[in-house]
Amino acid sequence: MFLGAGAAVGFSQVIRVKSGITQTNSVNIYSSRHYNTDAQLYEGFTQQTGIKVNLIEGKDDELIERITSEGQNSPADILITVDAGRLWRAEQAGLFAPVTSQTLTNNIPASLRHPNNLWFGFSKRARVIMYNKDRVDPTQLSTYEDLADPKWQGKLLIRSSSNIYNQSLVASLIDAHGEQQTEEWCRGIVANLARPPQGGDTDQIEAIAAGLGDIAVANTYYLARLGKDNSRKSQAIFEKVGVFFPNQSDRGTHVNISGGGLTRYAPNKDNGVKFLEYLVSPSAQEFFAQGNNEYPVVEGTTIDPIVAGFGDFKADTTNVAVYGQNNALAVQIMDRAGWK
Repeated sequence: MFLGAGAAVGFSQVIRVKSGITQTNSVNIYSSRHYNTDAQLYEGFTQQTGIKVNLIEGKDDELIERITSEGQNSPADILITVDAGRLWRAEQAGLFAPVTSQTLTNNIPASLRHPNNLWFGFSKRARVIMYNKDRVDPTQLSTYEDLADPKWQGKLLIRSSSNIYNQSLVASLIDAHGEQQTEEWCRGIVANLARPPQGGDTDQIEAIAAGLGDIAVANTYYLARLGKDNSRKSQAIFEKVGVFFPNQSDRGTHVNISGGGLTRYAPNKDNGVKFLEYLVSPSAQEFFAQGNNEYPVVEGTTIDPIVAGFGDFKADTTNVAVYGQNNALAVQIMDRAGWK
């Protein structure tokens, strides 16, 4: 059973469980993942377990606010978001319950889950440097820190400071270098912009191909989508843009997660845990890798051929919970640096 944003069909039964009515065999998922292909993920869970999925979709902050306002009567069993920073916000709002599961802790690296198992990462996103192959020699590239070097003045493309992916990147730099050095880096980024920040990651990639800048910061799966699109426009863009994994000689490339956790007042706790455990199963992990061009969190899972073509890389093993802990400071630093 799949419900669109704001739908509540079937949830009245779940809510009545709290009044003693027999519980239905279902799980209620609030998700900010906006990928149509995720329907296959939910269908696979139902096929394997017989548990029906009731889905509410919306933006991260809207779903967090909704669960908060619903309080103890919330029908939500699982909250899924697309960034560790959002998971941290939900955690701070007291929305998660800890989960004890060897399946989860054995399969998900410690850096990709909450230290106390309040939430878990189920897919990884690498935020990399992309470059125009005709204008940049990849030997010129090295680290995120190097993007603030004046040699890139007028050549850098990146989306706005309001974007959670950029906020989490800056939060990771705070962890690595401290507040002062990170602010200096942000000022260097602003000084090197080819244009004021605008659009999403795909817009930055398209701008590189169009020659509006030489380098950009973006998540790899956006480029992979273009590579899978057979239109002439997408193929032309894909052929012009290269991928470079930063910081391979030190801490590794910044990675974020799409993840989720069991809600504090989940009416279907057992089914919720079963769903979380399903997300680290071979079929679900292959889906994340193949369906949305993400990196799986479980070792040994086959990744999409186009993504594999970007090459292997060493990932930063900083615990992603740091992104949330440093988020407020990251936003302040970006504001002070004039990053719009």
